[in-house]
Amino acid sequence: MRHLVLHPKPVLRCRADPIDSIDSAIETLAAQMIEIMKKEHGIGLAAPQVGVSKRMFVTEGVAVDGSEEVPSPDRVFINPTILLVDGQLEALEEGCLSLPDIRGSVRRQPHVIIEATGLDGKRFMLESSDLMARCWQHEIDHLDGVLIIDRMSVIDRIVNRKRLRALERCGGED
Repeated sequence: MRHLVLHPKPVLRCRADPIDSIDSAIETLAAQMIEIMKKEHGIGLAAPQVGVSKRMFVTEGVAVDGSEEVPSPDRVFINPTILLVDGQLEALEEGCLSLPDIRGSVRRQPHVIIEATGLDGKRFMLESSDLMARCWQHEIDHLDGVLIIDRMSVIDRIVNRKRLRALERCGGED
């Protein structure tokens, strides 16, 4: 069973490799990622966050429609690409499972269209103007080796400096 990888593990800073074929290993990885995401109470999780440098992430099965949560299936995104980002950048507080207890304001596009391949091997396209749009951008950042600490304001980096240094001293170990 895989486990959550914490900063400063090097896999979190590398651009992940594309997935060439969907086989039982990729299906098992996706199932393990969903399990870890749920156990850690996250809404998304990228493969580098479980130590695998592959371009894949998962999201939880809840969407937001206005102010109401609506059940939807857990989703696997293989080789995702953002096709469109739209609107004024919005700053909202974000956290990250690989950076426990570190939160800060991150500016992201409010509207996103994403394309990816599912476990069935078929390409799909989704559009969102809510929390999922932010989540997709966050997870794709992970696939590119970018963390929220790279996108935070200087003030938020200063506020989180002690917690970040403590993580770095532990070398990413619990």
